[in-house]
Amino acid sequence: MNRVLPYPLLTAALLLTWLLLTSFSPGQFLLGAVIAVAASRAMAALQPSKPRLRRWQFIPRLAGIVALDILRSNMAVASIILGGRRRDRVAGFVAIPLDLRDKTGLAVLACIVTSTPGTAWIEYAHDTGVLLIHVLDLVDKDEWIALIKNRYEASLMEIFE
Repeated sequence: MNRVLPYPLLTAALLLTWLLLTSFSPGQFLLGAVIAVAASRAMAALQPSKPRLRRWQFIPRLAGIVALDILRSNMAVASIILGGRRRDRVAGFVAIPLDLRDKTGLAVLACIVTSTPGTAWIEYAHDTGVLLIHVLDLVDKDEWIALIKNRYEASLMEIFE
């Protein structure tokens, strides 16, 4: 079973997604199953390491914080774009020294930063641990460093390290 379906949950999720996006016919089921099994086997070829969750009970709190931040950021970006305020906007880059080294934690942080409107993950230097992000409306670099380190990195380190 492990060789045929190395990631059975991934296979089932991909098949279900395929069927929800197309139709529930025997042909679509068969095509979705072939694609899901092929994707699962391709994932096995990548040999990803299994994430180690140290304190999974902090995940809902982090998800709530991220959801509120995304909502707030959506409103702020919408007010910049649609609002009549014409003050000069300064977009810029912020270099943030991170203590987080877990690959899964860094991937989650990349998703958080990139999914928040007005910010983008630009690069991460593994050797120095410095993250470079782009901010649409940069007012204070130190405030952004504190936000990422205290709000997200600390929670991710509690979960993954």
